[in-house]
Amino acid sequence: MPLDEVQRRGMLLVLSSPSGAGKSTLAKMLIDSDPNISMSVSVTTRPPRPGEVDGQDYHFVSTDDFGLMVNRQELLEHAKVFDHHYGTPRGPVENALANGQDVLFDIDWQGAQQLTEAARDDLVKVFILPPSKQELEKRLLERAQDPIDVVQSRMAKANNEISHWAEYDYIIINRELSEAILQVTSILDAERLKRTRQTHLSDFVKQIQEGL
Repeated sequence: MPLDEVQRRGMLLVLSSPSGAGKSTLAKMLIDSDPNISMSVSVTTRPPRPGEVDGQDYHFVSTDDFGLMVNRQELLEHAKVFDHHYGTPRGPVENALANGQDVLFDIDWQGAQQLTEAARDDLVKVFILPPSKQELEKRLLERAQDPIDVVQSRMAKANNEISHWAEYDYIIINRELSEAILQVTSILDAERLKRTRQTHLSDFVKQIQEGL
C-alpha cells in the first residue's frame, strides 16, 4: 500500500429537518461540491413534482410495489410521511459503503431511527434547525411548491419533527446557507478521518515504522 493511501469504509450521512428548514438544499450543495459522496435515491409512492426525474430524484413506485419491497426486506428504512410512503433501497447503499463511497440521506427522523438500528456503526446524523418558526413558514411559502393547505400541514408537524433533535449527533441552525454548508462539510471531513473508518490503517502505520 502506498504511504499516501489508506483505504476507508464509506459512511451514511443523514440530514434531517422539518420541511422547509433547508436540508434538501444543503444536500444538493454537498453533492455538487464533493465527488466522494452520492445521494441515496429513495423509493416513494407519491407522484412526481414538476421537474423531478424518475431514478434521479426518486424511484416512483405504486403502493403495491412498495409493499412488496418492504416484505422482501429490500429497504434499509421506510416511513409514511404526509400520506405517502418513502424508503431506502438496501443494495446500492451496502455496495457504496464497501467501496469506500459515502452516501447522503435526506430523510426524516423516522427513517433516521430505522437506519440507526440497521447501520449504527456507519451512521452520522445531522439535524438542521430553522432560526425561528416564523422563518420556517416564510421559507415554505416562498418555496411555492405546495398549496397553502399543505404548507399549513407541514407547519403543524414541525414541532413534532423538531422534538427529535436530541437523537442526532450534530445540530446546525440554518441562518445562512453559506455558513450551514461549511458546517456540514466540516462534519463530513472530521468523520472521514475517524480511526475506525480508515481500514488497513494498522498496515499503513506498520509501513511507516519499518521505513517502507
